[in-house]
Amino acid sequence: MSEPMNKSTPAEQGRADTMGSDPVGADKPGTDKARAGRLMKSASYASVSVAATLIVAKIGAWVVTDSVAVLSTLIDSLLDAAASVITLFAVYHSLVPADREHRFGHGKAEALAALGQAAFITGSACLLVFEAVRRFFQPHEVTREHIGIAVMVFSIVLTLGLVQYQRYVVRKTGSVAIGADSLHYVGDLLVNAAVIAALAATAWLGWQWVDPVLALLVAGYILLSAWRIVRGSLDMLMDRELPDDERARIREIAMAHPEVHSMHDLRSRRAGTDTFIQLHIELDGALTVMEAHEISDAVEEEIRAAFPNAEVIIHQDPEGLDEDHAKVAYRA
Repeated sequence: MSEPMNKSTPAEQGRADTMGSDPVGADKPGTDKARAGRLMKSASYASVSVAATLIVAKIGAWVVTDSVAVLSTLIDSLLDAAASVITLFAVYHSLVPADREHRFGHGKAEALAALGQAAFITGSACLLVFEAVRRFFQPHEVTREHIGIAVMVFSIVLTLGLVQYQRYVVRKTGSVAIGADSLHYVGDLLVNAAVIAALAATAWLGWQWVDPVLALLVAGYILLSAWRIVRGSLDMLMDRELPDDERARIREIAMAHPEVHSMHDLRSRRAGTDTFIQLHIELDGALTVMEAHEISDAVEEEIRAAFPNAEVIIHQDPEGLDEDHAKVAYRA
């Protein structure tokens, strides 16, 4: 008996909307792609603008205070600016529609940008460690601490506003690049708070050693943030499956249809804001091709209702067909 005709919705059919999820904890987005693109671009512009503003402010603070802790935040902001520019270009590229050479779109440009961010962040941490160790053995007097504290407070307020907006964008779009950008700006909040503590300890208690010690702690946190970004990016580049709860939801939806007797070979992945879901469903072998097609359409519609505008490919098998699935390393 011949098996029913496949039901698929390939990328080249021009689906305008997709759904994604952010590796750093975003909610499931359900925003159409045009609006998602606008949000991602605006978040990228905001990130570059904030980084540029903070660079100017921190250069002035470092010059007047000669604090290595302030220098640590300046270096971090310089790297933030470079990383944010990379994110801006990556976001533009990832939003380019699928074409003849890239049938699944350009979403992985976001993961590549996030890896670039991680490299910048790691470099800044290493430079900071070097300067902090040197300053620990060759202490310099920190001056005009009040100016440095004022600049750090300004940085915290500006960065907090940016992070809140980035988190909103991530919830709506699932952008991994914006998520990575937000992650290291969250680190900046802690960095700036640590610098305030260092300047206050130096000014009021005379503890010169606090300045380089806190700089080392900040460097450690920066390295941890870089690792988290790398891990999330590699998950996307290596086509990691959706979380177990989402896969279970897909299975539940497929099996809820009264004509679906079984489901197997569920595969899923994300690329930027795009989500791809593939699965096999087993149907009564006596069904006509049209009947199998209609059942597949109904299952796809329910999956897309739970995962808005994800690309879903469903293959129909006659129930009980003995097939060789040896090439499938993981079966749902």
